[in-house]
Amino acid sequence: MFGVVFPNRSFPMDISAFSQIDTFHWILDMNTFVGEEYDQVREVCIFLLNSFTLPPDKALSVYIQSPGSPFLFCGAITVSRPSAVLSLPWPEPGGQLQLTATNSAPTSAKIGVSVEDLASLPSLDVVAEKKIQRMAMKVGENLFNFMQSFCGVDGSRLIVPMDILDRWFKKFQDRAKRDPEYLKGFAL
Repeated sequence: MFGVVFPNRSFPMDISAFSQIDTFHWILDMNTFVGEEYDQVREVCIFLLNSFTLPPDKALSVYIQSPGSPFLFCGAITVSRPSAVLSLPWPEPGGQLQLTATNSAPTSAKIGVSVEDLASLPSLDVVAEKKIQRMAMKVGENLFNFMQSFCGVDGSRLIVPMDILDRWFKKFQDRAKRDPEYLKGFAL
């Protein structure tokens, strides 16, 4: 039906690595896969296998769950998009308790896969949208911190030098050229 690969972490794994909950739901217990370092697994590649045909109005959705947190939608694949590399933005453990069928808090991180109606899913680019939003917020915060170090106060107004944006942008560009990893910090 489907397979997954964790880039730089695993060989391709098929559906047999997952526990089947019912006809349309599967769970991968990350404790058995990587132990407590589940949050270091940042991406998953999910793909439909050639022998499986998903109806055109259905999608194979991927969710993640940290211990003590609810499931979080990460993305989906469809017949027209038979594979995807999805980011895994693990929530902080214990944010909200969501009780399982056994009335106990989940004790391990999980990746859930589910067959769902395509129309009921959020945009399949939801992860890309969140990445862009997170990156914009981090760039804005970087600019704010830079400007704050040059601020003066005049009553209820903050005063900054006229060339502050030019100076920040030049510093930002220079740092990105010197350190290729610098911009990756804004995308996480």
